[in-house]
Amino acid sequence: MQARKCSLVGVISDTHGLVRAEALTALKGVDVIVHAGDIGTPAVLTALHAIAPVIAVRGNNDRGAWARRIPDTAIVRVGDARLYVLHDVHDLDFDAQQAGFAAIIAGHSHKPLVMARDGIVFLNPGSAGPRRFTLPVTVARLRVSGRRVRGTIITLHP
Repeated sequence: MQARKCSLVGVISDTHGLVRAEALTALKGVDVIVHAGDIGTPAVLTALHAIAPVIAVRGNNDRGAWARRIPDTAIVRVGDARLYVLHDVHDLDFDAQQAGFAAIIAGHSHKPLVMARDGIVFLNPGSAGPRRFTLPVTVARLRVSGRRVRGTIITLHP
């Protein structure tokens, strides 16, 4: 578990090796960045580290020696809130409410989503990488106040 004292979390996923200038601009000013997998190359993490500390999980397309060093899941503490990060929400195999998580962060589908269920925020920042079908290119921000978490999707390209 990693402890972080911050209130603004930038969330990005499914970059697939592409670092968009618009994504970097949208993430400026955050206290920490979470990458929810399908990073593509270590250069993506290097570019994000120039903005803020990065916590990343490995996606199903992250392969090679560099990717083996990245965990499948992460628990991030932001103030009083605990965030659980994984690439595919369908791999969530426990009761997040019972485990005391304020938010579940996942990527994989490329579909941006902010949804509250049973007091937990489920956030998918969508994809900031190459466009997939007609889905928008997006990132997200989480504002954390105490244990309360609010998510916002930021559209880079409709």
